[in-house]
Order: sequence, then structure tokens, then C-alpha cells
Amino acid sequence: MIKSNPFTCRDAYRKKNREAFFCGLRFLAAFFLLCTLSFSLCGCIDQHPENEGTQESSQQTEEISSKKEDSEGGNSGDSVSEELSAMLEITDEAEKAAVEAAKEKIEGLGREPKLIATSPAVADICGRLQLDLVGVCEASSEIPSRYDGVTTVGAAMSPDMEIISSLKPDWILSPASLQSDLQPKYEAVMSEWAFLNLKSVQGMYRSIQELGAIFGRESEAEQLVSEFTSFYREYQKENTEGQRPKVLILMGLPGSYMIATPNSYVGNLVELAGGENVYSDTEEEFLTVNTEDMKTKEPDVILRAAHALPEQVAEMFADEFATSDIWKHFTAVQEGRVYDLSYDKFGMSAAFSYQEALKELQPMLYPKEENE
Repeated sequence: MIKSNPFTCRDAYRKKNREAFFCGLRFLAAFFLLCTLSFSLCGCIDQHPENEGTQESSQQTEEISSKKEDSEGGNSGDSVSEELSAMLEITDEAEKAAVEAAKEKIEGLGREPKLIATSPAVADICGRLQLDLVGVCEASSEIPSRYDGVTTVGAAMSPDMEIISSLKPDWILSPASLQSDLQPKYEAVMSEWAFLNLKSVQGMYRSIQELGAIFGRESEAEQLVSEFTSFYREYQKENTEGQRPKVLILMGLPGSYMIATPNSYVGNLVELAGGENVYSDTEEEFLTVNTEDMKTKEPDVILRAAHALPEQVAEMFADEFATSDIWKHFTAVQEGRVYDLSYDKFGMSAAFSYQEALKELQPMLYPKEENE
């Protein structure tokens, strides 16, 4: 099932350290949260967002793909849609209770909560839920127009804590990928904080569900989830035939690159598209592996993505594949199945551009001649 705890929030994190609870003790955590009325974004807190949640979302995607293979013809899309809808629904009683406790605390403010979104992806989610913000990050990418004129609080990776503190927010919302860097800074601010699991499309929509429940935006969240399941049902129908291609994903920076596993956002997109990541047996998001080991995996497709500076990374990959002798021995290279992914669609955090990303992957993983 999809990870039921897409958030890490301040009080739950402190409770985990104080009581030495493990992630599996969900009901005890929820019990203490409710008894102390400590604030939580959801009943099941993701205590290890860097690996645990993303690994599970990868396993869930594999289960979906397996169900698709076991289905017959046109019924596979409906089966996938129903499975996704069921997994995104909040059914755990302890989780529901904790969400209700958080909602009551928000209602107790007697006003709209003062929120800050520290990344473009989080701001986009807030915009689609029609949540007002008192602070938003600086970004080269587009921020929802409803936040024009809102105070900027610095870059996503290094927000200005003086500005944030001056805004006196009730909540600070950030992606879980930055938790280790940002949490110590947030600890010094008299505000609640929450880290959203944006390392998978499923995690993003579960986060949307929880935010909608807490901030009174249930109908907006339901509409967004419905759009996701409807799109994915139709998308899956395109891949009802043929074997799942084995995929190697390279994530590059100028001068170096790593392997992207299913626990990364790019890896999650590839699995949603029906691909089988050749480096799935790990809890890490990215791996450093030599080309000799990559060759033993014999991928059908090689995808190249950029973490930053896409033009320089594209040049690096082109030079690497042209000058390194080993690459010419890869079947994917010999058959011309090496592709560069669009930088604006394949980022580090889940975003609503996932639909365009999945459509871009479609002909790469399933060429037309294989479907005909």
C-alpha cells in the first residue's frame, strides 16, 4: 500500500527522539500525540523520509504493475485506478484521529493559519488547494499567481530564517528531501513545521489528502486525486502489451553522475510508466556504481537526467558516451535506446508536471512498433 505517512512534523519528530519509538509503532505514536494534543500533520509520521517512504512507494508501484500484468485487456486500467484510489484513501483510525486533532487545533486559531511554503513544488500544492500563504520561496520556476506580492523568504535550500521569523507563521511547509538541512533551523522558530513526502507521485497525492483534511480543503484535494486516478487509468491502457523494459537511470551533475533508483522521483516516474529499474534492491535514492557493474544489468533503455545545469550535463553525457569505450558494448547504446530527459519535467521533487513526464517516457519505454 502507499505510504500512509507523507509528512514529518516537529512534535512527532521530537517525540520519536524522546521516546525512541520506531516507525512501526504508529498507534502508540498517535496515542501519545492525541493525549498530549501535540500537533501532527497526520497520524502516521514518516520518521525516515530519506529512504523508508520512497522505498515503500516503489514497492507499491511494482505491485500495481504486477496487477496490471495479471489483468485482462481493457480491465487493467480500471483495476489500477481502483487500486490507486483505495491506497490514497485515509482509512487508518489512528491516522484519522490525529488528523482530526490537528484540524481542531487549526480551527482553534479562529482565523486562517499563516503558512509559508519554502519550495516551488509545495507552493504549487498550496495554490491548487487554494491556501493563502504569508511567505513563499524565491524560485526561477513559476509560482502560482495567487502568491504575487507575497513576501519571499529566500531560496528553497536556504530560506532566510530572519524573514521567516518576522512573519510569525503558524506552519512552515517544506519537502522532506531537505529535512536534514532545514529542521535545525526551524527548531529555533516558534512555529509548527511539516515536511511533505514529494519523492513520489503517490506520496504527493497522499500529502494533498492530508493537507486538505487539516486545512478544510477536502473538496479541492478530492478533485486533484480524482484527476490523478483518471489520468493514470488512461495512461496505463497504453502499456497493456509487451514485457516491462529494464531501465538504467543516470542522474548527472557537471563532471559526475549517479544512478537514480526507484526511491528517487525520477525513478518513481519510470516505474509508474511501466519500466523496471535495474537497481531496485536498495533503500537509497542514488547510488555510485561503476560502468562495469551497470553492464552486468544489461538495461534495455538508458535514461539520462540532470540534477542541475542541464546544458552542461548534456555535454558531459555526450562526451562520456562518445569517449568511454565500455558504453558501446551496452545493448541499449547499440540499439539507439539512450534518451535525455527534459530538465523541467524530471526534477528532484514530485510536481504536477508528472503527466507530461509520463507522456515523454511513453515512447522511450514502449516504442510504437512494440505496441503494434
